Amino acid sequence: MTPEEKKQQVAKAALEHVVPGTIIGVGTGSTANCFIDELAGIKGKIDGTVASSEASAERLRGHGIPVFDLNAVDAISVYIDGADESNHHLHLVKGGGGALTREKIVAAASDRFVCIADDSKLVDTLGAFPLPIEVIPMARSYVAREIVKLGGQPVLREGFTTDNGNIILDVHHWQIEEPVKIETQLNQIVGVVTNGLFAADPADILLLGSDNGVKVVE
Repeated sequence: MTPEEKKQQVAKAALEHVVPGTIIGVGTGSTANCFIDELAGIKGKIDGTVASSEASAERLRGHGIPVFDLNAVDAISVYIDGADESNHHLHLVKGGGGALTREKIVAAASDRFVCIADDSKLVDTLGAFPLPIEVIPMARSYVAREIVKLGGQPVLREGFTTDNGNIILDVHHWQIEEPVKIETQLNQIVGVVTNGLFAADPADILLLGSDNGVKVVE
């Protein structure tokens, strides 16, 4: 199967985790887009969605699916989103699409986080995919120097601004052996909005598209 077919496969499987009669959280990226397209087929079963990016909100509305501001809802039953990497503990690297801060907020506000990806995203050690970090623009150089001290090599994502008006530093060549520790250290750097490690609060379940069907990691 092609990577795109695996994404479509796992997007369909994620529909089983949609809680009818509730508001659900929807992530950002190519796999999340596949899920949004599948969700359109059962949109009448949910009360609406909270999106983690303007791009996802636009795609949801294009399918006639209601999108609510997070501040306007009391509860989100489940958050469904992709990942750039996952280890076997369901610690994730996210933010390749630049929506990491809003993704982390919606995930935190949700009762359950279902991560969907193709099987190439499951790794033993995080870090082959550059770790995105959202940064207040005036703090770029300072934050970059602090990241170098921790062992990473930050590179500015050229020509990109987040939905929050900030920049992203992508950290290369960093084997992340202790994701929870690194996530905490990065968040303590003044000027960091958040980082793409979802380790302190990982996914609850990982659905992986593969040549042999959907694999479940819990």
